[in-house]
Amino acid sequence: MNIILLEKVANLGNLGDKVTVRPGFGRNFLIPGGKAVLATPARIKEFEARRADLEKAEAERLTKAQARAEAIEVLNLTITHQAGEEGKLFGSVGLPDIIKACADAGVEVDKQEIKLPEGSIRQTGEFEVAIHLHTDVVASLKLAVVAEA
Repeated sequence: MNIILLEKVANLGNLGDKVTVRPGFGRNFLIPGGKAVLATPARIKEFEARRADLEKAEAERLTKAQARAEAIEVLNLTITHQAGEEGKLFGSVGLPDIIKACADAGVEVDKQEIKLPEGSIRQTGEFEVAIHLHTDVVASLKLAVVAEA
């Protein structure tokens, strides 16, 4: 399936690239999400007419993501949670806890932006959580999990 990308997609291409993808990926993810359109001759002409507007919108998204990244980089969040003697948590610190702590600090973070490759946090200590704000912008959030007194 040949498509034209309307925005930068990680591991696939940049705005305006004509790429070949598997039909399911294009039909179920890229086209409904507004990330791509089918590469027909009429759509190619339409895209070239709108190219400047799409590039401007992409640049605005990138600058907003960079501004959000700067706000996130300076945060040092602390989450208190019940823990045992060895520092093992009763339960875990997951996405909702991180989102709430960020909101309390005045920074809005979406659930899909937070990446916890090892799953929920189950120990006390200091952690760096990757926040993917844009395909080109990844912020690092400093998070300390401490035991309740």
